[in-house]
Amino acid sequence: MSTVAQQLRSAREAKSLTVEQVAEMTKIRTDHIRALEEGDFSVFSAPIYIRGSVKNYATALKLDTAALLATLAAELKGTEKYSEPPPLSDQKKTFVDHATLVLAKLNWKVGAAVFALVVLAVILGVSFWAWRRHQKMDTVRLPPAVYQPANPGDTLPLPKH
Repeated sequence: MSTVAQQLRSAREAKSLTVEQVAEMTKIRTDHIRALEEGDFSVFSAPIYIRGSVKNYATALKLDTAALLATLAAELKGTEKYSEPPPLSDQKKTFVDHATLVLAKLNWKVGAAVFALVVLAVILGVSFWAWRRHQKMDTVRLPPAVYQPANPGDTLPLPKH
């Protein structure tokens, strides 16, 4: 199996194109095209630029882009510089970093609906508890009363008009 560099060069030469013509077609710098055809990835600052350039180059030459990118991925894994993506910073991740990542992944529409339902349930629960407590406090607990006149045979006085 040939390398990505060999496949790109042979495809360009088979179509009788110069490096400058390919650079014009793809808008990739000529030194980058030469580096790709030589397999020298050191001119690129990150693997994303290598993949993008190879993809554009392969598309312009009407090659099987997916197969070429798979071959490129295998080649890049073999290199020390591009085997893993570089860390974005030298600092260790803190709790705030993890919390921010989790919050960024949340679906806020669903979260807002769930939050509103929880608040509504709490309000209804507190309202029911307050109403029940009020009901208990509102009633005076006295034994049933029966009128007993001071003198037997007495009746309640009639109201005066």
